Amino acid sequence: MSPAPHVVVIGAGTLGLFTAVNLVERGAQVTVLEAQSVASGSSGRSVGVVGTQFTHAFDLMLRSHALRQFRDWEARGMRFNRIGYLRLARTAAQMALFEETAALRAAAGFRSTLYRGRDLLQLVPDMDLEGLAGGSFGPDDGFIDPHELCTMLAQHLRDEGGLLRQSCRLEGIVRRTGGYRLETTGEALDCDVVVNAAGAWAPQVAAMFGQTLHVQPERHEAVTILLDRPLGYTMPMVMDLVNGQGTGLNFRHDKPGELIAEIHHVEDAGPEDPDRYNDQCDEASKVHLAELLLERLPDLPGARLGRGWAGLYPTTADHRPFVGPIDPDEPLLVTAAGAGGYGIQLSPVIGQVAADWAVHGAPVSAPGTEALLPTCERNVDRLSVQA
Repeated sequence: MSPAPHVVVIGAGTLGLFTAVNLVERGAQVTVLEAQSVASGSSGRSVGVVGTQFTHAFDLMLRSHALRQFRDWEARGMRFNRIGYLRLARTAAQMALFEETAALRAAAGFRSTLYRGRDLLQLVPDMDLEGLAGGSFGPDDGFIDPHELCTMLAQHLRDEGGLLRQSCRLEGIVRRTGGYRLETTGEALDCDVVVNAAGAWAPQVAAMFGQTLHVQPERHEAVTILLDRPLGYTMPMVMDLVNGQGTGLNFRHDKPGELIAEIHHVEDAGPEDPDRYNDQCDEASKVHLAELLLERLPDLPGARLGRGWAGLYPTTADHRPFVGPIDPDEPLLVTAAGAGGYGIQLSPVIGQVAADWAVHGAPVSAPGTEALLPTCERNVDRLSVQA
């Protein structure tokens, strides 16, 4: 490989653009191919939550790398709405888990405060506490605008000499000595390395290279909640899910007089075709969401459902992203996919590690992230694991 390899990144969502920016800042020649437009896939349909209230050291390590980059982009002008993040506990055992792992969050550099019982009303006065034992609150957490972030990343890429080709679809590949020739709807590209960051389309891209990538696009819905008048406080992000247990309901402030709510699916909803899925929130989902919201926020002033939409979570069997080569005999084809509902908040570290694999052949800047490799043990169909 040349000292300044030419890397083509496929996909201009947050994963692809963070990969591209990490690469160009290391001196690589970078071209991003995007079949549609910047943030036109899952990134542009995300609610942009960035949270740190997790209970596993590995999850916290990933977020420590991600937050370092988010802070850098915040200093460059990215808006980070630090409204806080409350992860609810339904049982005493979940509260004990939050307490036992508080030191892990502190060691990762994240603040967290435990709230028990009625103390939760200090954070969300309108919340019904039935069935809740408490929660863990991160005051520095919040949300970003993924489209704004992608636009900033794309501009930085261009400023640093990288290329971004939108409305340019990959149509075929030819392996050549030391790299690839990519046939597209525009000009053909010769490159040394390819990074597959195509989101819900990543399995299709992998198949063009003769590889099998077990990333399942899972549909999810979000909806705005309109209020008759603004609340007298800023509602933090609230999540009812701890390590797969809970309703999956989450909601947060978005703007005065408006909330956003969605559901992280607890049960497998089955794969979606990213080219043909319904991108609107269907009536059954709205009814289910309304029922959960009425249970948890029964007295919001004049609350009613507003606009809704649907996006895709590209998920893996173990619910952790794939970063690195699928085939150790083809190290110049790197995968960065499958971050599920955590794609936005993990995109900086996924891009960092994907760039490591592309340039150095190993995750040199983030030891321990070798565990994200899509090995044959991890790259399996979700249905076979559940069986």
